[in-house]
Amino acid sequence: MEPSLDWRDQGVKVISGDHLDTNTAQTPGMSRAAAITHARTGASKLWAGTVTIHPDAKTGAHHHGDLESVIYILKGKARMRWGEQLEYMAEAGPGDFIYVPPYVPHQEINASPDEALECVLCRSGMDPVVVNLDIEPIEKPELVFWVDSIHSAPEDCAGS
Repeated sequence: MEPSLDWRDQGVKVISGDHLDTNTAQTPGMSRAAAITHARTGASKLWAGTVTIHPDAKTGAHHHGDLESVIYILKGKARMRWGEQLEYMAEAGPGDFIYVPPYVPHQEINASPDEALECVLCRSGMDPVVVNLDIEPIEKPELVFWVDSIHSAPEDCAGS
């Protein structure tokens, strides 16, 4: 028979928003703060925290190794660029989710000149992998829309 767990100390954890850990991997142009880590909660398969990008700011190009990332936009307007030369672009606003696959070079941009971009970030692993890249982005990226069998392209989908 398995020993019973102490659910009080090994069960649900609530991390207060004003007690996040800023001692985590950073990318120029953004501030990350960790909420869910192994050290803080005992999590073993994911990392979660917040990201803030100041008005009119952008990160440097980077990727997160073999980790998958999900970004949920709380406030502001995000512009994502990705690809070998950051040649693709999409935008997201409050309530939108962004998925970033492993090893994809990308850049987060705050598309607002006067409002901070605030997001929740979740990753598929515990390691704080941030590989900053020296990429010369192309001048005009291609605007990409999510299109599938139930989501059609916007009517004026002329692109970038």
